[in-house]
Amino acid sequence: MTYSIAAHDAETGELGVGVATHQPCVGAIVPWVEPGVGAVATQSFVNPSFGPQALALLRHGLDAPRALAAVLAADDRPEVRQVAIVDATGKSAVHTGEACIPYAGHRTGPGFSVQANMMLRPTVPDAMAEAFAAAQGPLALRILAALEAAEAEGGDIRGRQSAAIVVRRTASASDYRWNLRVDNDPEPLAKLRELAAIRLAGALEEEFEEAQSGSPEERLARARAAYAEARAIHPSDEQSFWYAVMALAPLGAEEEAAAVLAPLFERAPHWRELLHRLSFGGLEGLKARFPRDR
Repeated sequence: MTYSIAAHDAETGELGVGVATHQPCVGAIVPWVEPGVGAVATQSFVNPSFGPQALALLRHGLDAPRALAAVLAADDRPEVRQVAIVDATGKSAVHTGEACIPYAGHRTGPGFSVQANMMLRPTVPDAMAEAFAAAQGPLALRILAALEAAEAEGGDIRGRQSAAIVVRRTASASDYRWNLRVDNDPEPLAKLRELAAIRLAGALEEEFEEAQSGSPEERLARARAAYAEARAIHPSDEQSFWYAVMALAPLGAEEEAAAVLAPLFERAPHWRELLHRLSFGGLEGLKARFPRDR
């Protein structure tokens, strides 16, 4: 089975697709996402051209139902296809061809569509929809919750192999913080959750770096809160290093920064060398406190 979700977050404007299957590299062919335009999941005897075709139609003003009708009308085997489209307004449309391998089905809700074929049990779409609706937090994590709910219902009758999540918010070339793929693994969703935790921790730190307004005290409070949340999600030495040198020390909390760095430098001296290679301001005290190894 391939099971997927295409979704829109009305609050943030994010669009995303999550997918899992018993085939390698599913992230290369099923999910298609364009910020401000739409999200497409194309599966079941995949016609990969559905992705760019549907996005082009959405870009030119068609809504999800009309875009879906157009791509199916141009296809020579719509009866074996399964495809879902969610546009930038949250309107969704989905098609499950009558010749898709059973169990096959779909379900839509506000701002999302879930679909699956070759299911072990026909309960997968309902489980995905309920999990997505009940989940909290960023769109990527709600998408992951839907995928995990599908797997809990038995998932693909053939087993597991690959999974992916793509979420976009803006057209910026740098807006690829949620482009996660597990291309070949016996437990792809477990690996995907691990990647999501790492990415979420990094995203929290990036949000702090992007929000440099307010007094030094306010910025320091935001830095501490973002770091605490990031560490709770995914503890890592790398996060502690960048937190200390990009947030604490430049904002005057040198003692706190030193306390964060000392155990890291003890375990991994190469981070001390990196400190001395950084050229931005506010690090002079730390460099004096932790001299370069000779």
